Amino acid sequence: MRRLLAIALLLLVVPAATRAQDTLPAGAPGGQPAQPPQLSPEEFNQMVSYALGRSIAEDCKMGGVTLDARAMQTGINEVQGNRPPQWTEQQLSQAMQMFAMKIQQQVAANNKKAGDDYLAANAKKEGVKVTPSGLQYKVIKQGTGATPTDSDVVVCHYKGTFINGQEFDSSYRRGQPAQFPVRGVIDGWTEALKMMKVGDKWQLFIPSELAYGEGGQERIGPNEALLFDIELLQIAEPQARPQQ
Repeated sequence: MRRLLAIALLLLVVPAATRAQDTLPAGAPGGQPAQPPQLSPEEFNQMVSYALGRSIAEDCKMGGVTLDARAMQTGINEVQGNRPPQWTEQQLSQAMQMFAMKIQQQVAANNKKAGDDYLAANAKKEGVKVTPSGLQYKVIKQGTGATPTDSDVVVCHYKGTFINGQEFDSSYRRGQPAQFPVRGVIDGWTEALKMMKVGDKWQLFIPSELAYGEGGQERIGPNEALLFDIELLQIAEPQARPQQ
């Protein structure tokens, strides 16, 4: 679960790695945002305070910190009373950076286990092939064209999802195929492209070490296994070199 405080901390002090786009609120039909309940100002404040309390407690648990409710209340009282903090801003910032790093490490460990478990089960499914590197793929449609090499530039349609099925990127949704060098993408893609033929459509199941690894990337969390539908449309014509 992407928790409120963890996201805020990671945005401030570590690479943004746990965000995902196009997440629908629970129970919201057809892409329409859920309507907030009709609350009095007092009820609204209570609900927000309660939600923040749960979020902070969950993040502390994830980061291996035993929440000191008294110290937290002191910090709240100081802010509300416009009183100076008991530690310097530098000390507080360093503590929060260490806390965010602990959360990041725990998220990475959770993602790695979830990805490994998923891939172990997926490897047993009919039609799924596994390469020595750990890349898994399934041929959906076979093409008859040429196979790209390291030096080629390819044109592909693709859709990327997390192991829970949530989409994070899609050239289909943009209505425009993507063009990129074979060596200019994640290792799992490069390996697959050099086995595919133009006209092929494959499903890829990529372990984190062949994707974005421990660092993640923007909407990709640390150590996340990724799934792709990829369609190799063509090998781009090499650009003519300018005359000397």
